[in-house]
Amino acid sequence: MKQAATLETERLRIRHWRDTEDDRRFFHRVNSEDAIMTFFPFRRSRAEADAVFEMVRARIAEDGLGWALAEDRDTGTPLGFTGLAKIHNEEAICPGVEIGWRFVPEAWGKGLASEAARALLAHGFDDLGLERIVAFAVRDNHASTAVMRRIGMTARPDLDFDHPGVPDTHPHLKRHALYEMFAGDPRP
Repeated sequence: MKQAATLETERLRIRHWRDTEDDRRFFHRVNSEDAIMTFFPFRRSRAEADAVFEMVRARIAEDGLGWALAEDRDTGTPLGFTGLAKIHNEEAICPGVEIGWRFVPEAWGKGLASEAARALLAHGFDDLGLERIVAFAVRDNHASTAVMRRIGMTARPDLDFDHPGVPDTHPHLKRHALYEMFAGDPRP
């Protein structure tokens, strides 16, 4: 998502992270709870999460894009994070901009990831003029790949890859499915 932008959907407000204890605590939660991190090889300590928090904020300042907090539009309750971010390991993955999401269990099964993703696709294509947006997830992460299909992205099995950030000690998490959408593609 573009720096300083705030997006609103029917149920969500998507905003950039603030340097507050509440935002940092929530960021740690979505980077440490086993249920949320099933398809990730690492659970981050608070110190590790704070370091990643700083990196996310620095990349937003550098790239103008990045991960943002998704909160309940009416109550302000944090529900997850989502956004558009520049892919920094382009040689191993692909060049371009990635869309992504990670929500807390109490927000699952309500269509919130799809709602956020649709708003972010519109922001990326209509406001930022992006030509192509990709998404990727562990191939067995059926919830995330279902969101990719639901928002109109196309599977590109020829571009599936072994994620360079996943250590060999987690072979079941290495293979990632890649989906893409172009500006002119129909949006459901």
